[in-house]
Amino acid sequence: MTELTVWYDGGCPLCRREIALMQRLDRAEAITFVDVNKADGGSCPIDRADLLARFHARENGVLLSGAAAFAAMWRAIPRLRWLGLVAKAPGMLPLLEQAYRVFLRIRPRLQRLARKAEQNAA
Repeated sequence: MTELTVWYDGGCPLCRREIALMQRLDRAEAITFVDVNKADGGSCPIDRADLLARFHARENGVLLSGAAAFAAMWRAIPRLRWLGLVAKAPGMLPLLEQAYRVFLRIRPRLQRLARKAEQNAA
């Protein structure tokens, strides 16, 4: 069985929504989800700022970042396993990483929109 830990930004409305979905899909509870904002320093494998800047996961003791971390998370969830396996195909991970880097550039705007939506819903 794969050991997988995922660190996420619980202060980010986008991250909270995505992780909530992943937690619902992870019916076997195969993934340990760690909110970086609530974690003690000992549970974080690298600097907190680095964890907040990019998505990170540890799969069987190997720290992954960006698209590789997403692919590991997908592989751990039966309904998304196919997507994680596609990411392992030759040339796919670099393409996914490029897409992830584009997302990182627009993420601050998306976060602002999500925060406004949360405030309007409250």
